[in-house]
Amino acid sequence: MKGTLWLLLCSFLFWINITRAEDNVCSRPVLGDNVKFEAMQRFVNPGVEVVLSCETGYTSFLGPRTIICKASGTWTKTQFRCKPVQCSNPDPPMNGNLYYENTLYQSIVNYTCDDGYILKGANNASCLADGRWSAQEPQCKIVSCGPAPIPEFGMIIYNKIIRKNNLNYGTIGNYKCLPPFALFGKEFVECTASGQWTETPQCREVSCPPPENIDNGYMSIPEKRDFGYGETINYGCNDDYVLDGRMQIVCEETGDWSEKPSCKAPCSIGIKRGRIEYRGRKLWLDEFKPNKVLHRETVSVYCMNKARRCEYAFPTQCVDGNLQIPECFKGNECKQKL
Repeated sequence: MKGTLWLLLCSFLFWINITRAEDNVCSRPVLGDNVKFEAMQRFVNPGVEVVLSCETGYTSFLGPRTIICKASGTWTKTQFRCKPVQCSNPDPPMNGNLYYENTLYQSIVNYTCDDGYILKGANNASCLADGRWSAQEPQCKIVSCGPAPIPEFGMIIYNKIIRKNNLNYGTIGNYKCLPPFALFGKEFVECTASGQWTETPQCREVSCPPPENIDNGYMSIPEKRDFGYGETINYGCNDDYVLDGRMQIVCEETGDWSEKPSCKAPCSIGIKRGRIEYRGRKLWLDEFKPNKVLHRETVSVYCMNKARRCEYAFPTQCVDGNLQIPECFKGNECKQKL
């Protein structure tokens, strides 16, 4: 019985010693984000110094870097903190752009190219733990189309000097066909962002029927034959007739001639007596010989202002043989002399 009591007493004293020992040790401290506590054990004895460090991709600031377990079972104070590693600001590639939120550890930057350019290299990069980007800045290479297709009986003229087949994005070509072939389709082609040229036109043979003469006029080529695309003919007018419209017509790609001109007749002044002004000269009608005003020419007829007893000039124009006499003159032919 005495032996049992002694055993119980020893166990109680041992438990008391252990409890007191745990009251004096330090448990693992509560630290800031991404801070590492290098000690492996759960409890640390008083006087033990522990080194603090940062997780991978983070760097320390403030301090101190070490903490010590005090006899009271608490740790010495520290302001040790860890912040993410920062990479340098990336530059956008020439003829391209980049997109990112920040340059901290594990952040990502994305690269794109402008229309007509192709990305050569990685299209993104991430910020590594050592402060470097995971990939170099890519390049944006311009799209190349190669020589543009040329239709049969055609030719192309580019909008710039071509060296080493630098037929790149944005290059424009102007097509022309050799006579008597006409161009069907768009005259211009362009190297697109996809590396393809826009649609190529065709060159088709075109002819126009023999042209007809015009009234009171003549043609420069009187022969009756078909004419090829782009061929031209000139017209003229007889005597005092005036050509109205373009003197030259051309065989168009539709197989028709462009609009023909016409010959417009001269006018005579249909009054018996009076005074006129024509080509800067004042004349009585009996001095105006021949009585003829050409198409689109203007002649001024003098009318009398009865209230003021003076005359004034009223212009009128010859239109294809028709010259209108002003109302102010009719029935009031002037009989005064110059």
